[in-house]
This record gives sequence, C-alpha cells and structure tokens, in this order.
Amino acid sequence: MFKEWNIELNQFIILILIGAVGGWSLGYPGIGVALVSVPYCLWMLLRTRDLARWLTSEDKSDPPESTGVWGLIFDNLYQQNKTYRTHIDNLHNIIIRAQQSTNAIRDAVVVVDKYGNLEWWNDAGTHLLGFQLKTDRSQNLTNLLRDPRFIRYFEAGNFQRPLEIPSSIQAGVILQFQITTFGEGERLIVARDVTRVHNLEQMRQDFVANVSHELRTPLTVIKGYLETFMDSLQEDHPQLSRGLHRMNEQALRMEALVNDLLLLSRLETDNSQQLIKPVGIPKLLRQIYHDAQAMNETKQHNIILEVDEDLDINGDHEELRSAFSNLVINAIKYAPAKSNITIRWNEDENGVYMEVEDDGDGIDPKHLPRLTERFYRADQSRHAKTGGTGLGLAIVKHVLIHHNAKLEIFSELGEGCVFTCHFPRKNIVPKAQKSVA
Repeated sequence: MFKEWNIELNQFIILILIGAVGGWSLGYPGIGVALVSVPYCLWMLLRTRDLARWLTSEDKSDPPESTGVWGLIFDNLYQQNKTYRTHIDNLHNIIIRAQQSTNAIRDAVVVVDKYGNLEWWNDAGTHLLGFQLKTDRSQNLTNLLRDPRFIRYFEAGNFQRPLEIPSSIQAGVILQFQITTFGEGERLIVARDVTRVHNLEQMRQDFVANVSHELRTPLTVIKGYLETFMDSLQEDHPQLSRGLHRMNEQALRMEALVNDLLLLSRLETDNSQQLIKPVGIPKLLRQIYHDAQAMNETKQHNIILEVDEDLDINGDHEELRSAFSNLVINAIKYAPAKSNITIRWNEDENGVYMEVEDDGDGIDPKHLPRLTERFYRADQSRHAKTGGTGLGLAIVKHVLIHHNAKLEIFSELGEGCVFTCHFPRKNIVPKAQKSVA
C-alpha cells in the first residue's frame, strides 16, 4: 500500500514540476501548475465516483478497472467484501442448520428477551403451545400462556425445578417447562410433553398408596394375634417364644415401612405451598434430642444440641418433625458406637439451616447423588442390621421441597457425614409474630 502511495505521490510531484517549469517558460508558472492539477483532480473525482457506485451497487462481483493506488484500493475492497460475504453465508447456513435441528426436536424451544417478549420458537412451539408466527412474535409470553401457575413460575425467577401443568390447548396433555437464563436477561424455555411419564408416575403413586392402605388391616390383625400369643405363652416353650418375638419384630418393621410409604405418598401428591403456620424449631429439636437420648442407650453416642432460640420458621410441624427425626435417627443407627453427633439450628447469609453432623465412618461420595432415592442402599449389610426402610431420606427430600428448602450432603470415607437442610430467608418468622408451635 505504501509503495503504491509513494509512486502516486511522486507522479503528482513530477506533474506539478512539469507544469511549473512549462508555465515559468511562458512567464506564468501558476497557470502551468493549474493546467496539470485540474485534470489530475478530475481524474481523482472520477475514481471516487466509480468507487461510490461500486460500493452502493448490489452486484459487487467486478470492481472498476484502475491502476496505481486506486487499483489497489479497488482490489482490497473487493477481497474484503468477498471475505465478508463468505462469513455472512457461513453464518446464514449455521442459523439455518440451527433452525432445522431445533425444528427436528419434539420439545418446544422458545426464546424470549429480557422483557419477556417472544423472539423465536421452533415448530414444536406451534404444536404444543399454539404460537402463531404472524400474530405472536414480539408478544409478551404471559399474555399467551395465561395459566397462573406458569405466570408465578416465570416471574419468580427460581428455575431450579421444572414446572408441570396441563396444556391449555390440548385436553389431557401435561407439559413440563424448564427455563434457563442467558445473555442479558434473556430466557430459553423448553416445554415437553410428559403426559405418559406423568400418568405412569400417578399410577405408581396410586398403587403404592392403595397397597399401603390395604396392608394396614392384615398387619393390625397379625400384630394383635401375635401379642395375644406372646402374652399367653407358657414359659416352657422357649423356641416358640423366640419365633413369635421374631415374627413380631418383622411385623413392626413392616408396619414402619407401610407408614413411611403412606407418608411419602402423601408428600408426593400434596402440592400445597401455603405454609403459614409458625413452627417453634428450637422446641421441636429439643423434643427430638430427648427422644434420641432414649434410643442411644446401646450406642452411647455423645449427642450435642446447638440451637438459636430466636429462630422459628413457617411450615408444617409434623412434616418437619418427620424430616428432622429421620436425620437424627439415621445418625444414631449408622454411626459407630460412642461417636459424636451434633444437631445444629442456626442462621447464615442465605437463610436458616438444620444440620446433623457425625464423625463416623462416612459414606463413599459416589453414593451421595442417589441417597435420597427410594430404597437406595449404599451398604446393604448395614441396612439389614439396622432394619431401616430405605425411605427416610426420600421423605426428608420431599418435606424440604414442600418448604422450598434443599438438602445438602457432605461425606467422605472415614470423615463422617454432614446432612444440612437449608431454608430460604423468607421462611423465617419475624420476631413480632413468633409463637411456640
């Protein structure tokens, strides 16, 4: 570029000198300079006009012919334009491929801007949600999806768990919404048809609830007769006595399993979020602490209770008792004898938390993600010895879901376990409204 510019500059200087010398020989050097400068300037203006025409024309395949610095300018602009158009074509192809791939997805994919206005959706968005390209683009999403549950979910901004609601345009269809934020407040919404899974889950819940209810009556009869036989049994039948006691132990274990199944079934089907009753957590934990001491005669654990007496939360008293008791009982059952077990109730920057910590054998971290599954056994032999139902942590998880809380588990082999129930700050009962549950 600089080479061509220097050549052009040298040519202009030579023209000026020729004009000046010619004009000087005639006694008019200024006129001589003007006679060579004006044509040069006109030539420059013509090149500028050609450049402007080429830049504003739709067809830029052939740039104007020129030499020197103007030829270099035309060639460079042509190459840049060619590269730019190649990039545009590539981006266009990427967008087309992205649209084709998302249109191939059976789930509805919707993009909304930071104001909640529709920007784009795939073909499934039309089928599942009823969006119309001609009328709904740039419309506010909550004007089109008017279910109050979806509006609350969308506006709350807490998208950790998906939302399942019936479809407003297809009877009998259940849609699951999952929202992800990106960019500067934009949101990506994925809606899928989960009718089959929902129906299967409902069938499972109904089956478990019905079977659990049906088992209660025969268990009550079996337990009644077993107690009668044990009370009337003569002392000279030790073998029969041992058998009856073992049968009674298993009947009690089955009764506990049925009760846990019924509680878990109720927690799964109860969608109530109106938890407005204050619960005196310090008092509740003291009761659980005394119950734990009564269970602790054989293990001789050192159980420590640390509570903030000024912290109460809104919630369901019986559900919280069940969740906290399960965590404490698990620590007593599974920690080696004479372990240290600490029960905490305190406040942090995120809200309040109830924590059960022990210094026992710990759990292999690979089991932690599945501990809250129903009947999951991290150690089969240990559960067989303790007689657990395998539903305790599943109950804890669903109780915390009802309270907009979450369970965190930390453990390493040989380092003990820490089970922490985190409650959001909005659950805390203001001191002016505190009442003992």
